[in-house]
Amino acid sequence: MSPRHPSEDRAPNQVDVARMAGVSTQTVSRVMSGQQNVRPETARRVLAAVEELGYRVHAAAASLASGRSRILGVIVVSTDRYSTAAVGVGIEQAAAAHRYTVTTASVADHASPEAFIEAFDRLERQGAEGIVLGVPVELDSPAMRLRTDRTPSTRNERASVDPDAPLLLDQHAIARLAVEHLLDLGHKTVWHVPGDEYWLETQQRQEAWEQVLTERGITPPPVIAGDWTPESGYRAGRIIASIPDATAVFVSSDEMAFGLIRALHEAGRSVPEDVSVVSVDDIALAGFASPALTTVRQPFEQMGRAAALRLISQLEGTDVTDAVDVRPELIVRASTAPPRP
Repeated sequence: MSPRHPSEDRAPNQVDVARMAGVSTQTVSRVMSGQQNVRPETARRVLAAVEELGYRVHAAAASLASGRSRILGVIVVSTDRYSTAAVGVGIEQAAAAHRYTVTTASVADHASPEAFIEAFDRLERQGAEGIVLGVPVELDSPAMRLRTDRTPSTRNERASVDPDAPLLLDQHAIARLAVEHLLDLGHKTVWHVPGDEYWLETQQRQEAWEQVLTERGITPPPVIAGDWTPESGYRAGRIIASIPDATAVFVSSDEMAFGLIRALHEAGRSVPEDVSVVSVDDIALAGFASPALTTVRQPFEQMGRAAALRLISQLEGTDVTDAVDVRPELIVRASTAPPRP
């Protein structure tokens, strides 16, 4: 006789799954909580029954049964930057693949270290077993170390002062790719519009920009302030447009580059014929700008997955990490060209 489906007037439960899979309810519980002491074939039968019945685990009940919440916390700076959302997608994907849920705590831009500590405490109270620190600055204080000692954590590191930090995306390499591309096209110098100086990646890209120019015997021109927003890029573009011999600009984000290019167009300077522009990120709109942006791609989703997998490895005591290529890549499009003769 085939297993009975639950009646239409109630949701399926663990007993229904166990009956369909031909196992005990304890086995269903072990599979659904991610425990490893279940034979693979048995686990596949249980998961097939779960899928067919549409069974959903009640998170609070699962937590009580297993003694684990299977919640990952993420601390992020409240911003509308594309990178934050893309990193979050990667974290969510990795968490879901290993049967974790994600809860997020946001702090204000330019927040104090105390604000990050309060966010950490808030996630702990919500039951987070581990926490991803998606923050712009180094948080190294006795108070933060006390928390990271008791609750596993990892950084989503786009920049670090520690060259051996895990999952590190080389911000110096990003700037080198951009600046060397422009100089190799024949431009005599490269102007720079950085992001908000609060972010460590801003500082490291500016250091590399200066270093590359100095290595080529070029005195770096003055930095033109930016803050990641298109508006700041627009203001920087108006300044660049007023400098007749400015033919190449390294802009620290695609979003600022959009504003900069608009300002150049309004001033009658064409891109790339008059001014070549290289930016950073390679967001979805970069290839559809006018002209399409030459930019240094950052693998945001891969970085999010890598951070989550590293944290899950700590929690599970096993190696669940995947190979993640975090090298930046120069994507050459139509916004760069050799300078006019």
